Amino acid sequence: MSTAAPPPQTPLKRAVKRLVAESARLLGSVTHVATDEPVAALTFDDGPDPASTPRVLELLEAHGARGTFFMIGKAARRHPDLVERVAAGGHAIGNHTWSHPSLPLLRGRGRRAEMRWCREVLEPHGGRLFRPPYGHQSLGSRLDAARLGYQVIVWSVVAEDWAGAPAEEILARVEARLAPGAIVVLHDALWSALDERHRDRGPTLAALERLLDTQAGSYRFVTVPELLAGGSPRRWHHYRRSDLEWLRREL
Repeated sequence: MSTAAPPPQTPLKRAVKRLVAESARLLGSVTHVATDEPVAALTFDDGPDPASTPRVLELLEAHGARGTFFMIGKAARRHPDLVERVAAGGHAIGNHTWSHPSLPLLRGRGRRAEMRWCREVLEPHGGRLFRPPYGHQSLGSRLDAARLGYQVIVWSVVAEDWAGAPAEEILARVEARLAPGAIVVLHDALWSALDERHRDRGPTLAALERLLDTQAGSYRFVTVPELLAGGSPRRWHHYRRSDLEWLRREL
């Protein structure tokens, strides 16, 4: 059976592809880093949380790993000791807004206030890294982040540890896509949940421990700033509309 070759791209299509790729360098969000080194970044959203964040830190420290924590301002204000502990352990801290809204639903002034209020609570430890809640981002919110001096960090590996999956499934998802330069998104807490049982971070912690054990000697887990410094950051257009039906169920 023969397979036909794909039709050649027209000059217009090639020009559009080049334009999209070039614009991603300015307006794109960091998805991963191009590198041949066996390094990856583990990132943790929605904390800090007094029950689970210390356990994440203990696991990372026991394995000589460092992580990046995208913190919510309200939680950081309640637990400044945890912010200090994360920073003292050599981990990186990023901005995850003040109250975890879906940014495309807000006007520009509200979006920038969410970022600024969180920044004020995290100082002097918060770096210039930003992750949009739920991954929801519009061109306007992306430009707001840039206006405030932030680099938007998304991900290349999604653990999906917010929906009650067992540790085995979480681990399998991560290991299936783990590659040099990967950015993995996990949650050391859940700010909102479709089911209150999903707030249990036990499966995430068990998957994290297994990942650190099985990848010991194969991968080094570093902070996002360390990852960015050690390779060529790859950016792409990460724009996602607010899913109103899903948000109503979750909130």
